[in-house]
Order: sequence, then structure tokens, then C-alpha cells
Amino acid sequence: MSRATAAGAVVLTVVAGLGIRAAASGDLAKYAGDALYTVLIHALVVLIAPRTRPLTAAGAALAFSWVVELLQLTGVPGELSRHSTVARLVLGSTFNAPDLFWYAVGAGAAWAVHRVAGARAAARPTGPATVSASAGPAPRTSASR
Repeated sequence: MSRATAAGAVVLTVVAGLGIRAAASGDLAKYAGDALYTVLIHALVVLIAPRTRPLTAAGAALAFSWVVELLQLTGVPGELSRHSTVARLVLGSTFNAPDLFWYAVGAGAAWAVHRVAGARAAARPTGPATVSASAGPAPRTSASR
């Protein structure tokens, strides 16, 4: 996946997250936001390392999301969140076990989209057509002697 595609995915994910927060509330908004958090991390991994395989990027995004969620058990993110909006958005504030499931949903969705996008990119021709090997050697001309 290219960096441009990954950057587009980052922007689209942020817009989707803000849209869901504006249009919905309650559990739908919360858990969609959890899934999109992991999708965003996946897109950022690919933006930084575009050759990362879909499963590796999804695994890294899921691991990061789970670590952040489990870190909330310490109370450190909650304390930081009281003083910083950025910390609240990135680290959250309180542990919620169902979030772990929704992060996995986001990682699975990101993996699937990345895999399909990668397969489409691989199927696309990348340069001028080449002559097949069965065509034989090029004829010799007076200029090549």
C-alpha cells in the first residue's frame, strides 16, 4: 500500500470517527470509536512503513490498542487525561473490558481492507508491457554488430 493511500485512510478514519460522534451517541458511538481507533493506528503503521504486510500492521495496531487499554488499569492515563485533551484522546481515561473486543474488530476490518487494497495494487500493471520470453531474441541489426 502506498503512503498516499495510507494518508488517505488516516484522514478518512478521522472523519468517520468525528462523523459517528456527531451523528450517534451511547454504545454505538463509543464502540465504533474504539474500532476506528485501531483502524487509525493500522493506517499510521502503514503510513510510516508502507511495505508492512496487512497481518503485521493489524497485529501491531491491535497490540498498541490493547496496551493503551490495559495501561488504563494503572490510573496514569486517567491522571494525564485530566490535564491534556491530547492525552485523553490518545490514552483514554478508564479501563473498559469490552473495548478489547472492539479493538480486535477494528484490527480485523483494517486487515481486510489492507489485504484487498494490496491485492488490487499487485494486480495493477506497473509499467510498460514487456515482451514475453517465448518471443525469442531480438533480431540483430547492423547497428547492434
